[in-house]
Amino acid sequence: MKLLEYQAKEVLSSLGIAIPPGRVARTPEEAAGACAELGPVAVKAQVPVGGRGKAGGIKLARSPEEARAAAAQIIGMDIKGFKVPLVYCESALEIEREIYLGFTVDRDARANILMLSAKGGMEIEQVAEESPESIARLYPNPWRGPLDFELAQLVYDAELGELARPLTQLIKKLYRAIPDLDAVTAEINPLVVTKKGDVIAGDAKLEIDENAMWRHKDLDVKYGSVLEGDPYEVEAKKRGLTYVSLGGDIGIIGNGAGLCMGTLDLVQRAGGRPANFCDIGGGAKAEVVENALAVILMNPDVKGVVMNVFGGITRGDEVAKGLVAARNNLKMKVPLVVRLSGTRADEGREILKQNGIEPGVSAWEAAQKIVQLTSTAGRA
Repeated sequence: MKLLEYQAKEVLSSLGIAIPPGRVARTPEEAAGACAELGPVAVKAQVPVGGRGKAGGIKLARSPEEARAAAAQIIGMDIKGFKVPLVYCESALEIEREIYLGFTVDRDARANILMLSAKGGMEIEQVAEESPESIARLYPNPWRGPLDFELAQLVYDAELGELARPLTQLIKKLYRAIPDLDAVTAEINPLVVTKKGDVIAGDAKLEIDENAMWRHKDLDVKYGSVLEGDPYEVEAKKRGLTYVSLGGDIGIIGNGAGLCMGTLDLVQRAGGRPANFCDIGGGAKAEVVENALAVILMNPDVKGVVMNVFGGITRGDEVAKGLVAARNNLKMKVPLVVRLSGTRADEGREILKQNGIEPGVSAWEAAQKIVQLTSTAGRA
């Protein structure tokens, strides 16, 4: 679950980290009211992606009129596929310097990594590419967390020794997001040092492990309905599906993550562009299949769907019957190719043929068929 900036800052504030005063505004009038109350503000688009400033999603407003105009421009704009539903009006800071602080999961090292750099305000990937030596790193012990001397060394390695005391305390507070919130990413960029010497979170990014959300239902209830992912991923989550949008035009369904990923690769190899990853789990029940098809067909770019099912406990003929019913219920117009293997796969393929659904004997054949059918449909 990716939190928006204002949501992440509320969580950081609960951990004892200083944040600037701010107000959420859903209309230009509310933004003007926030500026009248707070003084000069930064009007920030609230979407779960970076690059908002470059896209025109962050504007400085010195008066209520400027805040109203900025919010009118930002609310409703598209930033990397996300429509901005609201803005966050935050008191402008007198910035002396900007620092990067964050932790995430280093999958190569299979451990959490803390990163600190004096080059804040830039994307950490850019810093890592241009001057990797400027990023200090620490892999804290997962059982006891980082110790004070380790954090002090991290600060000095980042050449921020003059801020050792406040930074050490702040990093300890941010690190609590790992054991307390099951966070997989927490980032403050920039971490602002003001002209008065205060250390304040100028921005915030927080992502909580989806698999642990049952332990944080309060956050899901409070923040989950505002904005999270693209509309198809939101709808899939409501239906209990594992779904990721990929931007192509061929819908992909598989009953198992490995099978689904293999199908993505085959469609790509056959010359197609996958529109999504959709894992319906091991059962492939009719209701689940219909939900998956319904979500995929919401995307107007989808020209066809390929489904790759292995029938173990679930019989192939039952899967085929459920699939035919789901297609009919949804009044599906685009081509559908299904690869069935496993228990009673031959009977299932026969049912598909009788009902006008293209069967594929192998996953590679199914991938080639759907690419051919969607290419033909595109030319027609």
